[in-house]
Formats: sequence, C-alpha cells, structure tokens
Amino acid sequence: MNNEVYLKMSYCKFCLSLENDNVHSIYHNNHYGFPILDDNELFGRLILEINQAGLSWDTILKKETTFRSAYNNFEINKIARFTIEDEVRLLNNSGVIRNKLKVKAVIFNAQQVELLQQEYGSFSQWLDLHHTKSLEEWNKLFKKTFKFVGTEIVNEFLMNTGYLIGAHQEFCPIFEKVLKKQPKWLQE
Repeated sequence: MNNEVYLKMSYCKFCLSLENDNVHSIYHNNHYGFPILDDNELFGRLILEINQAGLSWDTILKKETTFRSAYNNFEINKIARFTIEDEVRLLNNSGVIRNKLKVKAVIFNAQQVELLQQEYGSFSQWLDLHHTKSLEEWNKLFKKTFKFVGTEIVNEFLMNTGYLIGAHQEFCPIFEKVLKKQPKWLQE
C-alpha cells in the first residue's frame, strides 16, 4: 500500500475519497470541529448550516465566499438590519441559496443573536452557558430561540463549531488537533 492511500485511510470516513485540494478536505482539516470564539464567525457557520438543509455540504463550501460577501462578512449587526431590498438582492443572487424561508430565517436569527449578545455578552458566551446540554436539550433551546433549525442543523452546527464531540473519528489525525483547541470545560 502506498503512503498516500495509507494516509487517506487514517482520516474520517467521508474524506477517504477526496483529494487534498478538495474544498471538503480543506474544510475537514482546517475548520470542522475547531472551536470558534468570534460571534460573527459562529453566526456564519449557522448561516451555512441553515442553507445546507436539503443540499450537499460540498455545494455550500463551494459557495462560502459568495455567502460571506452576500451576507456582509457574516456581521450580525448588519444582517439584523437587512431590509426587504436586501431580501430581494439575496433571492436574486445565484451565488447563494435562493430560498425565501432560509433568507428570512437568517435575518430573524441575526436579530435573535443580538438579543443574546445584549443579555449574555456574546453569542459564544450564550453557547458556553449551555455546553452541558444533551443534543435533545440543545434542539429544544435552538427551536425556541431561532428559526429554520431542525435537529440535523443544530447537531451539525454544534459539531462544526466544537460544542459537540463527533466531528472527527478518534483515529483521524485532525481529532487530536481539535481536542487541543477545545476549552477544558468542553472536554469534561
């Protein structure tokens, strides 16, 4: 067995057939499961997860740059102030997912995150406060707080941002890198 095949076999199952320069492999190796402290980046992950519903993650990753541009670099305060004109702009932008329910949910959710920031200091502090919740409890909390957040979206958002373990299989070399970056309280 050559070294390249052996190295691919040591990664998570969904990366075995991907090339190293594939957007999915790059994301897996550098972003997936790593904790995020910046509220705008956290919210950006939620935007991407909401828009992924019903589509492949590969599609979303290929459009991430366009999403970032269309949604003002994921700046919560700007998105929370989006107008009907902004909704129309997004619905006419072929570089993002043109789904009215998803667009409206992102704007509403930005407004909700602003409320959380006012009450808890930041979106990440609100998430940190609930770190001991089970996935079922997280789902209830997200459904109470946000729109367009089903079980799979919540699960993937929490794994994607390091709040739930499971983004990488234990034999994957990225697993240890993610573990080293997680706060101690999350590892308990």
